[in-house]
Amino acid sequence: MKAVIYKSTGSWYSVKDESGIFHNARIKGVFKIDDITSTNPVAVGDEVEIDPENGTEGSAVITEIKPRKNYVNRRSPRIKHQHHIIAANIDQSMLIATMRDPKTPRGFIDRFLVASEMYHVPSVLVFNKSDLHREKEKNKYDELKVIYEKAGYKVILASVKEHMGLEDIKEILKNKITLISGQSGVGKSSLLNALIPDLNLKTQDVSDWSGKGLHTTTFAEMFDLPCGGKVIDTPGMKEFGLVDVSRQELSHYFPEMRERLNDCQFNNCLHINEPGCAIKGAVAEGIIDPDRYISYLNILDSIEEKNY
Repeated sequence: MKAVIYKSTGSWYSVKDESGIFHNARIKGVFKIDDITSTNPVAVGDEVEIDPENGTEGSAVITEIKPRKNYVNRRSPRIKHQHHIIAANIDQSMLIATMRDPKTPRGFIDRFLVASEMYHVPSVLVFNKSDLHREKEKNKYDELKVIYEKAGYKVILASVKEHMGLEDIKEILKNKITLISGQSGVGKSSLLNALIPDLNLKTQDVSDWSGKGLHTTTFAEMFDLPCGGKVIDTPGMKEFGLVDVSRQELSHYFPEMRERLNDCQFNNCLHINEPGCAIKGAVAEGIIDPDRYISYLNILDSIEEKNY
């Protein structure tokens, strides 16, 4: 029977079948093959075929993985040359970021957006904890809102504590499958608890001595929304390592650069020091945000050309 992966805990999966019944499922041995380069051959959001296990109520075997519409992945934190699929078959991604306690680095935001762009997944940026904003953060948020909206992204200011922005978020999530991600401590679990009142996910305050968030989600898990649609909650990440992107392709995943690439003098321009570069020209004119360009250069520098 057909089912969808709702939770992955390593070797066992929680799957929901077409009639709405949950099963504990394991992978049929044939899927454990050498040429799978991801650390998780089955991901949350995958559509699968399952067979109930004889004599074990509520248990099943995953016999087939259906072709994916898309997926978002990142470099495996443990194995350098392998990737980890965060979620599959999603309609959009939503990154929860914060201006303070903890402050989400621009590099993390831009790497996440690049990963979504690579797989044609629309992204939404939510800046949470607006109740903590001083004048400095308010001004910085206004600046970032202009930058990212100009690049084509929806940007929302939110405060779960003050119930601000929640209706806008609900409307965006309605009837869609959304990957929700962010670094530890940005309030992901609190947001999900506000969106799904019966959820009761564990939350923890940011560590006072380090300023860094504490992990509350261990495994990726999908939840049904009361308003229709589903969200996939992911463990908080310290960093977002990109995979399967070449130096030549990278600028295609920055929307504000992509629309100007044909204006460069050379079609293999990397936008570093080549003459007649339209991207550098747009940065100089203030059309492309300098910090976004710096993010591009930092990501470019981290890509190992020898792998392509």
